[in-house]
Amino acid sequence: MTLEPQENRFTGPSMTEIGFEWFQRFVALYCLLFGIYYWVRLVGIYPGPLWRFDLMPVDWQIAASTLAVLFPFAAIGLWMLSSWGPVIWFICAAAETVMYGGMPERFGRLDPVLVVHFAVALAYIAFRLALFLQRRRATLTAH
Repeated sequence: MTLEPQENRFTGPSMTEIGFEWFQRFVALYCLLFGIYYWVRLVGIYPGPLWRFDLMPVDWQIAASTLAVLFPFAAIGLWMLSSWGPVIWFICAAAETVMYGGMPERFGRLDPVLVVHFAVALAYIAFRLALFLQRRRATLTAH
């Protein structure tokens, strides 16, 4: 009994898949940092104005408390490479985009945050597209 060349071939994760995993884990770390940033605001560790929950306007109270919970949750999902991790990240990024891009009179304008979210979204789309094309090419050559 002889093995055909395709049956004897080991196929592990591709470099694109490995890169995508590292990318998700990097985004998980940055989500954790954003979560810590919002928790610092909530508990008042930083001695700036409006950096304590009871001194914040209501819109900041809602945004900060929501993002303080969702960013670490997104970090966990991204680190575990779960399918829901990027979804929670997208909700957080959309919320901050609306906050800092759509309502700068209430939340201030933080262009670096908007740029980071846009860059992460573009990189995520590029990875997903590359993985789709790679799997499609593998499926077409297998048949």
